[in-house]
Amino acid sequence: MRTAIMVPTYNERENIVLLIPALFEACPQADVVVVDDDSPDGTATAVLGLQSRFPRLHLLVRHRQRGRGTAGLAGFRHALSLGAARVVEMDADFSHHPRHLEAILQAAATADVVLGSRFVSGGEDRRGPVRRIITWVANRYIRWVLGLEIHDCTSGYRCFRREVLEGIQIDQTVSLGPSIVQELLYKACLKGFRVSEVPIVFEDRVRGETTFNARIMLQGFLMVLVIRYLFSNLRAQEMHRAEAGGPPETTVHPGVLA
Repeated sequence: MRTAIMVPTYNERENIVLLIPALFEACPQADVVVVDDDSPDGTATAVLGLQSRFPRLHLLVRHRQRGRGTAGLAGFRHALSLGAARVVEMDADFSHHPRHLEAILQAAATADVVLGSRFVSGGEDRRGPVRRIITWVANRYIRWVLGLEIHDCTSGYRCFRREVLEGIQIDQTVSLGPSIVQELLYKACLKGFRVSEVPIVFEDRVRGETTFNARIMLQGFLMVLVIRYLFSNLRAQEMHRAEAGGPPETTVHPGVLA
């Protein structure tokens, strides 16, 4: 079963040169797809320098588009074009540690979507108290608005089966930023895909700077309401059915074994 690991980046040069070897050590047969928003710190150049060492390393450099949401979509599309049956999405700053990949992929043998969760037994969030409180409140809010029975609705460390990404029509998303995490999860749940959570230890970043700020947080809270409203028809359609029975501005640098 071909697996791709997709990593969106912006100014992650210090982290990506350490993360890529760690990913291939954890999953030697996987493809790794880095989607970089033309980082000024030379993240893309660093990845290009590793391609000769890791033939299954792929790089997409987005010269005009920006944003976590659209970067993730570009990475998903490229992973599917490689023939991946499973696509793991994760951050580059080691908050999503590669040591958890084995458990996530094992769970994917019986689940359609697997979340690396801080809020199930064995999970932990090691960031500062303010960020932990924000995450806790956000999860309570998302579960209430979207009606999800999931512990960690904000986890960006997850694995999707190919059938899920095709079934939820990733080219028809409305989220451009981090709220895409909730949008894809919500649509997967509405479609009836099986979701599993495995415990992870979420570490705070050591290198580089986070792009998270108050504006992004407020936009995320508002987008949850938008997502619920826009996809209310999908909810109704799925309930009725149950009762009845890469963009041109992207430069692609494929791996040798693409």
